[in-house]
Amino acid sequence: MTAIRYQTATVDSLSIFYREAGTPGAPKLLLLHGFPSAGHMFRDLIPLLADRFHIVAPDLPGFGQSGTPDGMVTFDRIAEAVDRFTEVIGFDRYALYVFDYGAPTGFRLAVKHPERITAIISQNGNAYEEGLSDSWNPIRAYWQDATPANREALRAFLKPETTVWQYTHGVPDATAASPDGHSLDNFYLARPGMADVQLDLFGDYKSNVALYPAFQTYFRTHKPPFLAVWGRNDPFFLPAGAEAFRRDIPAAVVRFFETGHFALETHAAEIAAEIRSFLSR
Repeated sequence: MTAIRYQTATVDSLSIFYREAGTPGAPKLLLLHGFPSAGHMFRDLIPLLADRFHIVAPDLPGFGQSGTPDGMVTFDRIAEAVDRFTEVIGFDRYALYVFDYGAPTGFRLAVKHPERITAIISQNGNAYEEGLSDSWNPIRAYWQDATPANREALRAFLKPETTVWQYTHGVPDATAASPDGHSLDNFYLARPGMADVQLDLFGDYKSNVALYPAFQTYFRTHKPPFLAVWGRNDPFFLPAGAEAFRRDIPAAVVRFFETGHFALETHAAEIAAEIRSFLSR
């Protein structure tokens, strides 16, 4: 049995909740989740890797059990908090596993501290415009014209049935996707004030797209060992986004799985096997 510890770190007066497993001194692996989830999305992956790695999976600020910063929550502020979090817990060199919102968060860390990053695993974590599907069009409209009407239209992404759809779309057998993940996500989304946090982040996602050239320069310059493990049927991040990493990192390994956005819900064992093989090299 894998012992997982559930802890909270104080980072500049902000509480960051995190899951930790494995042995200190083993190679470090930082897991960064996406929208609308939290560190619980790694509940199946962590036990499959904890014998080889020292794993930490924080809830991002404004998500899960972590605190929410005062004022507007932005991706820059999330990345700054996670950067300080790694310093507080002593993660000085680590491999990154990034998914969805975790990707622009983790890539900011890599650009800022390239010497700290030993490898990157991107699971449906995008850094190329060709990876963005038409599902982003309502959010793009808000980037281009931040009217109250365009902001209000994005509340559809926060509905419980939309969360369920994110977990089940593109999954060949929907009965293989546990309801645990989307049920907990919907609980967190329903808390007072969370809708505005998420709407702010939808608007701020344009800052991530603006940084794509900087992320790509980092990839070309430093060429970190890179593994893309991708749910092929993701409605938000297209397979072209996974293939694009090879443009800047020719040695990048790209693997596709016949599933959707939350690939760990159906393919945790397969993705863990890819990670073990990749990081052992």
